[in-house]
Amino acid sequence: MPAKPGFDTPGPLMFVRFVLQNLLLLALVPAAVADEKLYIFTENYPPYNASTTGQGFAHNEDDITGICTDMVKTMLEGVDYEYVMKMRDWSRAYEWVQGRENHALFCTARTDEREDEFQWVGPLAPIKWTLFAAPDSDIQLGSLNDAKQYKIAGYKGDVMSDYLVSEGFDVIMSVSGEQNPRRLVLGQVDLWVTDGLVGPLVAKDEHDITGLKPVLVFRETPMYLAVSNETDPAIVEDLQQALDEARESGALDSITSRYEP
Repeated sequence: MPAKPGFDTPGPLMFVRFVLQNLLLLALVPAAVADEKLYIFTENYPPYNASTTGQGFAHNEDDITGICTDMVKTMLEGVDYEYVMKMRDWSRAYEWVQGRENHALFCTARTDEREDEFQWVGPLAPIKWTLFAAPDSDIQLGSLNDAKQYKIAGYKGDVMSDYLVSEGFDVIMSVSGEQNPRRLVLGQVDLWVTDGLVGPLVAKDEHDITGLKPVLVFRETPMYLAVSNETDPAIVEDLQQALDEARESGALDSITSRYEP
């Protein structure tokens, strides 16, 4: 004889309710994932990251472009997360992201000193650590050590500037790097440390200065999306997978080629 519905054996109505409740829970799972919002910051660092308005800041992704920016946007198209993208001064953004859940920063050079400060998604694009001299300068460098006799323009929070400071170089820091080409040609500094692509572009766009002399390339570093340690590692894995898929499809190479001179 079949058991009568009761507390020990669920009847048809209870079974239907159980199924509906579980279906509802399953339906809510994708929504929970989609509700995760990422807060992503960058700096004005053309051609890797640049403001379309000509300002040194931006409040949304539509006003931000560049090699790394387009790579990050392509990656984000492959995940189910909402995001906010803003452009700020590098040193402020760097400090703001750390310690905050679902916050990230690009393009960030991945170095031994920074390794434990973030979770890393990448690589995106490499930077070449370059020392530039003014167009009329006769400075020649055989090695990085030869630059210790000179004043070098840098900016706060920049990995290249911080490295030179740690090695005992005379680095004159500013909040951002946009004024450094002008300081260079005015003779306020002897050299300027920046990326090999960034230097001439910023000099031309910001001050109409051409002919900067790259006197030494002393290092090359891959750049990444640096994600706060407080962010769920599963999100970081999703982002890395989306970036890897974009690379395998050729989308990242296509982005790089659009910005080649």
